[in-house]
Amino acid sequence: MRILFMRALLSLWLLPAVGGLALAARPPATTIYLVRHGEKDRTPGLADPALTPVGEARAQLLARRLAGRHPAALFTTDTRRTRATLAPLAQTTGLTPLEYNAKDPAALASRISQEYGGQTGVVVGHSNTLLPLLAALGAAPLPSEIREEEYNYLFKVTVRAGQPTKLIMSRYGEAPQGASRNKMR
Repeated sequence: MRILFMRALLSLWLLPAVGGLALAARPPATTIYLVRHGEKDRTPGLADPALTPVGEARAQLLARRLAGRHPAALFTTDTRRTRATLAPLAQTTGLTPLEYNAKDPAALASRISQEYGGQTGVVVGHSNTLLPLLAALGAAPLPSEIREEEYNYLFKVTVRAGQPTKLIMSRYGEAPQGASRNKMR
């Protein structure tokens, strides 16, 4: 009886140590937050519109929401609206945004994996480029589309080697007028 008691006690003592080893052996997660740029100026004929005051407020909210996630990299396209959406977070973190080609989502997914594996990144894109990028990162299910009037999606993608990619889709800030509750595909 005393031997059984000693074995049980030894098991309880070793359990945290063994459990800690299992957690330590777990590969690090790469976390990527993806958003569409804030609301843009809809004046006809503008080739590269700026953010509206509402879009600038959304950019400030994004900075407050993600600064505590301690991103290691910030990615933007070459447009004024994506750069302006990321500017408050860049200022808060002291990071210089890195430009990416929105037409090549696989290249950005590969770059994040190779250069920022195990770290956190933030990507600002467009209504027609975020879904292909999410797919390139292995995220699913995805909304069927991001409508022109939808600016408040916040996608969180977690990639860990040997495990399925996790996607959490949420919203941040006020829903723009006319925005719908999009269905997943």
